[in-house]
Amino acid sequence: MRRELEQIDVPGEHDARERTWSVVQSAFDEREPTPQASHWPRVAAVAIALSAVLAAALSPPGRAVLDEIREVVGVERAQPALFSLPAPGQLLVASDAGVWVVQEDGSKRLLGPYREASWSPFGRYVVAARQNELAALEPDGDVRWTLARPGVRSPRWTGTEADTRIAYVDRTGLRVVAGDGSDDRLLAAGVRGPIAWRPGARFLLAYATPRAVRVVDSETGRTLWQVTRPVGPVDLEWSSDGSLLLVLATRHIRLYGVRGYIFEKTSPKTAPYVAGARPRSGQIAAALSHAGQSKAYIFSGRTLFNGTGVFQELLWSPGGRWVLVTWPTADQWVFVDAERRDQIRAVSNISEQFRSRSFPQVQGWCCAP
Repeated sequence: MRRELEQIDVPGEHDARERTWSVVQSAFDEREPTPQASHWPRVAAVAIALSAVLAAALSPPGRAVLDEIREVVGVERAQPALFSLPAPGQLLVASDAGVWVVQEDGSKRLLGPYREASWSPFGRYVVAARQNELAALEPDGDVRWTLARPGVRSPRWTGTEADTRIAYVDRTGLRVVAGDGSDDRLLAAGVRGPIAWRPGARFLLAYATPRAVRVVDSETGRTLWQVTRPVGPVDLEWSSDGSLLLVLATRHIRLYGVRGYIFEKTSPKTAPYVAGARPRSGQIAAALSHAGQSKAYIFSGRTLFNGTGVFQELLWSPGGRWVLVTWPTADQWVFVDAERRDQIRAVSNISEQFRSRSFPQVQGWCCAP
């Protein structure tokens, strides 16, 4: 089977090789001294990048070489498997196989063939989405209820122990349903997101359009405040106390309070932001990619972690001490102690552990006891 797959002619492969060579050549010419997660000399790092291009230009067996190269780009002493999490809580992970729950001791459970998911406010339930279904599940996979809707995605759950709401997007727009599956209704037609609930007892929801970000009362539909400047956001995150809203776009990060604009950070045109994380007590973690390198850092100026390739996501642990950096280039997760940067725990073989050809996405880290 593997030999047959290697013989497949991937559409656009030649053009991709040409683009890759151009990128690597440019990166080599413009490279800057950057601390690496690995202890390899810089010459070896450049050799790895060039070897990757040459391997891609070879016959299909060269693709196997690429897999081997990916194994040496990363933290050298990474664990071969996720034996445990560095902090209390549970992870939600979406892979090609479906959505998984990962316990603190490293044990995993596949909930089903869902594409996206998020935790309920206290981690007692999971809301998951597949193409035409929204489902509420227990963490052991038992289904509480389902709702058939076209093109479901981006489910988000909020509320108190006594009263909760779920926001999600389908082909009609932004919708809200009660935590028990009742009273499903359209809140904003045509909205595609992203969306984010404001923490707290009130059901206040932020959502984005190509030219605006709005915060609305989901019970009445009233707009509480909005930003109408073009933002083109790709993610929204609230601070844990609900006082700050982080708007992450491709090349800028903006922070808003209830009275409007507070802070903006813009990247160079050649260095797009590739990930952002929830602000914690005013702290923001972000990742920036440039010239074949990525850097995860806190806006106070502290660098968390550097590495070759691209970082996909940053997530704070429930207690706010650890930051999870997901690293597709190395097929690794890297847990960084935000208080002590010398404390790093890396885990390899992430895709294999979640039965996935593509790199898995972490959907949430919840909830500290």
